[in-house]
Amino acid sequence: MRITRRALLGAGASLLAAPALAQSWPAGPIRIVAPFPPGGSTDAMARLLQQPLSQALGQPVLVENRAGASGAIGTLNVARSAPDGLSWVLVFDTHAVNPALIPNMGFDTERDLTPLLLFGTAPMVLTMHRTRPFADFAAMAAAARARPDTLTYGTIGNGSLAHLTMAMVGRAAGLQLVHVPYRGGGPLAVAAVAGEVDMPIATRPAIGVHIDSGALVPLAQTGATRSPTMPDIPTLAEVGVPGIDARAFWGLLGPANLPPAIKARMEAELRSVLAQPAVAARIAALGMDLAPEGEAGFARFLSAQIATWGRVVRENNIRPD
Repeated sequence: MRITRRALLGAGASLLAAPALAQSWPAGPIRIVAPFPPGGSTDAMARLLQQPLSQALGQPVLVENRAGASGAIGTLNVARSAPDGLSWVLVFDTHAVNPALIPNMGFDTERDLTPLLLFGTAPMVLTMHRTRPFADFAAMAAAARARPDTLTYGTIGNGSLAHLTMAMVGRAAGLQLVHVPYRGGGPLAVAAVAGEVDMPIATRPAIGVHIDSGALVPLAQTGATRSPTMPDIPTLAEVGVPGIDARAFWGLLGPANLPPAIKARMEAELRSVLAQPAVAARIAALGMDLAPEGEAGFARFLSAQIATWGRVVRENNIRPD
């Protein structure tokens, strides 16, 4: 193979460009899209990172709420953005469910995005409003079997991880419950504390403050084991519904084809921010089990989640709103 002078010059230019890019980026404000309404967990996480990340990068970090289609609208906006490191999206579990529910999202979840960093995971908590008469999960299940299709549970939306998990719970425990979807964690939290539904189910970042206040009484958490942030709440297996391990997750993605220098610096700065004691403490208070995972691990995690929840969608014939 003949190597031309032009090829050598091009290779040299590429090698020189990488450190130059690392030094010059970012040259303007950075946008983090939270693809749900204000008040939910993606919004809370984005705003928690906003100030320390801005200080680390020396540029303003803007949080932009672009809600709709279970997070797909805001994610599409970032997938179509230039790969210049100025546009990112902070996703959570619906990101892995949407491919099975929304076939025409306008982007490919795995091909058109860069999974930069998985922050961590958290089980959801099935709760009941304090005005309901159930003492525990067993009492709720007995009431549900006695009066099928009367007890309601609320989630952040149709096809959400909470919805899919409760479909599995219903099948495993023989319960016919009524699903009430809301449009994000913020609206669900408002409805939950008002007692609009019998059993809100969400992560601690979404409804934990209402558990702590006593407005919501926890019945079970959805992880295979008890989360360190909720050691006193039994798992579904412990209340008689084995075989379910459903954990929400949070992570940051950018457009495909991001330059390696940008990816490396953004990941490094994020890891540094997450390691700050004040930030880590606030994340723990939200109920997230912090366990950062880089691009390769995050990509594998997403592929497994997409396969698992796609199968649940098909088996239960779940349709989007």
